[in-house]
Amino acid sequence: MLASSPCRCTIQKQMIDPLSQPKTPAADTGEVTGEPQLHDLVPFVAGDRIFAVFADQVEGTAEARVPAALPNAPPAVLGVVCVRGRMLTVLDPIAVLTGEPFGWPATLSAVIALRGDEQLALAAQSCRDTITIAAEDIQPSSQTNNEGFESAALGIARYAGEEITILRVDNLFAAAVRRKERRRRRF
Repeated sequence: MLASSPCRCTIQKQMIDPLSQPKTPAADTGEVTGEPQLHDLVPFVAGDRIFAVFADQVEGTAEARVPAALPNAPPAVLGVVCVRGRMLTVLDPIAVLTGEPFGWPATLSAVIALRGDEQLALAAQSCRDTITIAAEDIQPSSQTNNEGFESAALGIARYAGEEITILRVDNLFAAAVRRKERRRRRF
């Protein structure tokens, strides 16, 4: 069952991922429309970091889930949980970005269910209210990480004095699995 009261996570309106947005005539000609492009984000806490995903990529949140472990899974994959009758693979956002797993308890405080065919969710210690930021407030991060793979981080935003890492939902699973592939012995 999805919970919204303790997480206070509300999704108010649809928004567009900047990576998948088609160019507008104003963008092609260099004209300035005068209105900033706004994005709704769903921020959440994992470890000592604050992450966020675009609100239109979030199906909902759930509380107190115990992930069923998957054998031989990479460190970023915590297991699977059932949310609204869907089995979702739960990823550790810290391990996806850094390769170092966070010490999650057996019962996850919050799980953020994501939309999409990959059926993913993100582990969180807490979920915050939806925030709205301007597109120019997102500082793009490098598209590749230190190992030469595409990064799962879209960029960094500062909001209310805090630094928020915005995740690319379309690259989360690939980033989690690649770290496992790198460690596999080859014969």
